[in-house]
Amino acid sequence: MKLVKKTAEYTVFQRRDGRYAVRGTNAKWINGEDKVEILYKEELLKKPEPKAEPEAEEAAEEAADDAAE
Repeated sequence: MKLVKKTAEYTVFQRRDGRYAVRGTNAKWINGEDKVEILYKEELLKKPEPKAEPEAEEAAEEAADDAAE
């Protein structure tokens, strides 16, 4: 594993498969929501963009088609 960042509270590693691992100062691995919060804070993860509703897109396309005629 490659060391990405070391702070007083935790150490962030990048695994060979590209994912991240976080180890606390007590030498125990941090998992779950705590790990996700740390990765967001370190800007290693990006928050997912909300998907547009397909029905709204279809209605907009139909309105554009009607306006073009």
